[in-house]
Amino acid sequence: MASVTVGLNRYFTLIERSVPTKVGTFIRWLREPSKLWIRIIVAGGLILGGIFSFLPLFGLWMLPLGLLLIAQDMPILQKPLLAVLRWIEMKWKRLRRRFRTRRRPIVAKQPE
Repeated sequence: MASVTVGLNRYFTLIERSVPTKVGTFIRWLREPSKLWIRIIVAGGLILGGIFSFLPLFGLWMLPLGLLLIAQDMPILQKPLLAVLRWIEMKWKRLRRRFRTRRRPIVAKQPE
């Protein structure tokens, strides 16, 4: 169980580093145990925003953050969410590596 918590904390840290400072501070504040009801409301809003990511105001980035926030209070979601996040991270790294190797200069043939 401790490894699951460490894994989830790692993803929280990754998100906190990739967002603006004020947003990262808000996420840290939101993760405090005393902010349970606020965290549930914000997580629900983020999950809904992630589902409606096809609309201009929302984005797909909202879904994993909302799920992470809700999983903090629901242990039954922690292990499956961690497995999905690890799978997504692995696929993303593989895809980035694939595109980096494809970026070779294309030499155009001279017409004869």
